[in-house]
Amino acid sequence: MEAPPPPPPPPPQGIELQTEAERQPPPKIEDCPVWNHPKDDVGNGVRISGPKTRGWWIRVAIYVAFVITAQSAAILLGRLYFDKGGNSKWMSTLAQSIGFPVLIPVLLYLGSSGGGPKRYSPLLFGIYAAFGFLLTGDNMMYTYGLLYLPVSTYSLLCATQLAFNAVFAYFLNAQRFTPYILNSLVLLTVSATLLAFHSDSGSTASLRLHFAVGFLLTVMASATYSLYLSLVQVSFEKIVRKPTFSAVLDMQFYPSLFAACGSTVGLLASGEWRGIGKEMAEFQLGKVPYLMTLIWIGVCWQLASIGLLGLVFEVGSLFSNVISTMALPVVPILAVMVFHDKMDGIKAMAMIIAIWGFISYIYQHYLDDAEEKAARSHGCHGNSPADACTKEEC
Repeated sequence: MEAPPPPPPPPPQGIELQTEAERQPPPKIEDCPVWNHPKDDVGNGVRISGPKTRGWWIRVAIYVAFVITAQSAAILLGRLYFDKGGNSKWMSTLAQSIGFPVLIPVLLYLGSSGGGPKRYSPLLFGIYAAFGFLLTGDNMMYTYGLLYLPVSTYSLLCATQLAFNAVFAYFLNAQRFTPYILNSLVLLTVSATLLAFHSDSGSTASLRLHFAVGFLLTVMASATYSLYLSLVQVSFEKIVRKPTFSAVLDMQFYPSLFAACGSTVGLLASGEWRGIGKEMAEFQLGKVPYLMTLIWIGVCWQLASIGLLGLVFEVGSLFSNVISTMALPVVPILAVMVFHDKMDGIKAMAMIIAIWGFISYIYQHYLDDAEEKAARSHGCHGNSPADACTKEEC
């Protein structure tokens, strides 16, 4: 009688462990700090798809420089236009968007190196047109504010962009706030307020009607531009989805084209074009400086807009508004050098507070980046939900 066959050997331990692991539920994305954000690429207004590289910081620094320098120069040139005899509101509005042709050589170069002509969907083209006509009305409201208000009051009201953007970013961009961000917003607003109250205390009172119109329209313009930046961020995330510098230039070029068309129609329909020749002849600095003032207003606003849109694309709409507000206290500093205005302790204090607010916001970005790197060093190094880790592993 034959012996019974030996029992089958037990399965290898590795296979048993693998089978047991497969039975475990997949890790939840929200359990990992890297993915614990309202959206997969938007947290504190910062894109978190990967750690910040040196190239990222260089791009952000260039955009910040564009915003601070070009925006300050554009505001001063806009004031110079009205102070020296310019009176056409539609011409000033047109100058804010007419500088878009300076982007054509860059767009052609990027198009030639991109392997073929670009294709734009009707939806994207309609978005460009809608943004352009929105900017036409926004630029006109800003023109009235710059015409009827002192520069310091104008700067204060422009700082309300932060408050409006906080609301729009919360609803449209899933923005979350931290103490450092709130501290930055408060400090930057206080900085602009100091300049406004200081300047108003020694200046002559404006006509009540003009002041009321300028005040109301500047606040409305600030709200409109904050909405515009939040909508641009949504467009980058949901529609454009191209992490390229060319996408940023397109978002600036085509809306500016439509905005310039809208301003041209307004200039012709209002009849202000008939007085352009007389305005140029009576400009206190001469005909050539008149033209150069308008041209450089357009160029400066284009550079400032590229910086703002670049910051929206790289970081977020709230950070873009913070940098824009930080540039506002720079205007009185530049006025000291250009127009020989008096610099005193309050203006210097306002500048220091603005820099403090900027550093507070940058520090929050540093904390976010450090948290992300720490989480990735513990295994949270994936860029997709399948690569996410569990909370214990992080």
